[in-house]
Amino acid sequence: MTNNKKSKIELVVELDENQVPEALFWTAEDGGVNEEEAKAMLLSIWDSKNQETLRIDLWTKDMPVDEMKVFFHQTLVAMSDTFNRATQDEKMTATMKDFCDYFAEKLELK
Repeated sequence: MTNNKKSKIELVVELDENQVPEALFWTAEDGGVNEEEAKAMLLSIWDSKNQETLRIDLWTKDMPVDEMKVFFHQTLVAMSDTFNRATQDEKMTATMKDFCDYFAEKLELK
C-alpha cells in the first residue's frame, strides 16, 4: 500500500443574513497561507463521470468593480498559461492571449 501525502486547501465564507458573502478566507498550509482574506474566488472542478465542469464563483459585496475587472483579466491570462502547460497547443494559446489583450484594451486595463 502506498503512503500518499495529502494536502488540504480550506475555504471559509462568511455570509450576511441574505446569504451574500461578506468575507472570504482561504488556508493552504503547505503553501504557507493561513486564513488569508480574499475579495473574490473562482473555483472550477472537473467532474469526469458526468463530463462537466462544476463551479463556485463568489465575491464579497464590497468587491470593487474595477478590481473585479482586473481579477477577471488576470484569471483569463492564468487560464491561457495553464491551458498551454496542459495541452502544449501553442496556436490556441496564442489565440487566447490575443483575447486577453483585447479584453484588457476594451476595459482600459493596459
